[in-house]
Amino acid sequence: MTDQAVRFPERESMEFDVVIVGAGPAGLSAAIRLKQINPELSVVVLEKGGEVGAHILSGAVVDPVGIDRLLPGWREEEGHPFKTEVKDDQFLFLGPAGSIRLPNFAMPPLMNNHGNYIVSLGNVCRWLAGHAEALGVEIYPGFAASEVLYNDEGAVIGVATGDMGIEKNGEPGPNYTRGMELLGKYVLIGEGVRGSLAKQLIAKFNLSKDSDVQKFGIGLKELWQVKPENHKPGLVQHSFGWPLGMKTGGGSFLYHLEDNLVAVGFVVHLDYKNPYLFPFEEFQRYKTHPAIAPTFEGGKRLSYGARAITEGGYQSVPKLTFPGGALIGCSAGLVNVPRIKGSHNAVLSGMLAADKIAEAIASGRANDEVIEIENEWRASDIGKDLKRVRNVKPLWSRFGTAIGVGLGALDMWINQIFGTSPITLKHGKTDAESLEPAAKHKKIDYPRPDGVLTFDRLSSVFLSGTNHEEDQPVHLHVRDMDLQKRSEHDVYAGPSTRYCPAGVYEWVEKDGQDVFVINAQNCVHCKTCDIKDPNQNINWVPPQGGEGPVYANM
Repeated sequence: MTDQAVRFPERESMEFDVVIVGAGPAGLSAAIRLKQINPELSVVVLEKGGEVGAHILSGAVVDPVGIDRLLPGWREEEGHPFKTEVKDDQFLFLGPAGSIRLPNFAMPPLMNNHGNYIVSLGNVCRWLAGHAEALGVEIYPGFAASEVLYNDEGAVIGVATGDMGIEKNGEPGPNYTRGMELLGKYVLIGEGVRGSLAKQLIAKFNLSKDSDVQKFGIGLKELWQVKPENHKPGLVQHSFGWPLGMKTGGGSFLYHLEDNLVAVGFVVHLDYKNPYLFPFEEFQRYKTHPAIAPTFEGGKRLSYGARAITEGGYQSVPKLTFPGGALIGCSAGLVNVPRIKGSHNAVLSGMLAADKIAEAIASGRANDEVIEIENEWRASDIGKDLKRVRNVKPLWSRFGTAIGVGLGALDMWINQIFGTSPITLKHGKTDAESLEPAAKHKKIDYPRPDGVLTFDRLSSVFLSGTNHEEDQPVHLHVRDMDLQKRSEHDVYAGPSTRYCPAGVYEWVEKDGQDVFVINAQNCVHCKTCDIKDPNQNINWVPPQGGEGPVYANM
């Protein structure tokens, strides 16, 4: 027996009909749909969070079209999480000292939020998990899928969970536990944005060869309890403009839920050029605007979180299928950018994948490519939803906020009136390639937080409930530390110290040298570093299962 075998014994394995990675809206909807079609199918869902919903972060205003199809009659259920229907829909353009409300009649109809619900998406996932378990789905929270398993023909046959109890030196510690192999006839990958397994599968099977580059944003969110007189249940308010300049894409939201709760969020498109831009600080500045700050007067901040958002849309969706499985939800990039919505498409994609995989299993197939998923999604409601907004993001990126947003609205109107628009624009550079050297830009002077309305990152991360065992290998892998110093630091002035919403990265002087320090225990699993590093030199992989943020009502 080799030393490797002694240190890392063979994994035990379990077999299922379908293995699903990720207990988000896509993964749970796929699991529910599979059991609805055939209760005899064995289905397992792996979730890296310590509980279902712990790592789920979204605005969120949910279009219930997917839930209506998945669980007809859900409105009659007691305890469902869709408590606050949208009552008032507002769009603001912010300047440094004032705001202009855009008339609702000028907005394309698809931007109308009436009939949608303001929710905690984490609570929606907890509710969906209850439905899944009632149908016999096995859900394993606290288990991070860290490896894709293949057969001799190169088809995906399952995944392995990561080992637990590995110490910083890479050796098994006293609490070491070997990971498990979960084998299935098919594997669905619903890890969310920039998932580590999805990234590997896209590369291995060249799934993006016929699609445009993927684009991303970073979304930051806080949950506040406000004074009753400042609370307007059902109010949805979106805004753009200040504090971002006209050349930097992004926007913000205020969503008034039940129980005097208000979700406030800020999105920065990650194709920004200035390495001195600090998304977290832009978010804090936004809250001080005279049209925004009064909502929070006398209120209390309850929670904080951040995550990346896919923004490439229709033309950036990779091929969804590969031998042995498929990508679903945000792993596939199905977010409608102007609507700031993806959960409805996540649910629909999980259902579509489940329908086709159930058919394949019923006909005796296994571990082949269920190409029917890829062939049909663009003609489905998912494809129709994304196609009509496909030019909004590239127009915004190309022409900036003032002109690009107007052109994007015009393009949506053309799609609304004529059913299509004549062109599909390309995105151009990746978000990593968009960053420019620091020499081309000036530093941005951000005000100090007051601890009442504006805050620092570390106190914010505390509210996220984030925790990682410190005596384990760092899950943020820098491929070439010399490159990080001579490029990320020397050329770009260390943007990792600013784009990270959790203060993970620092450049610290030690013995006369600037040293790159990674505070991995702060990581909220947003994946921004994996996206925005100018050299693509940082690779995010899952830490031990169950670690990371613990989002409550987010």
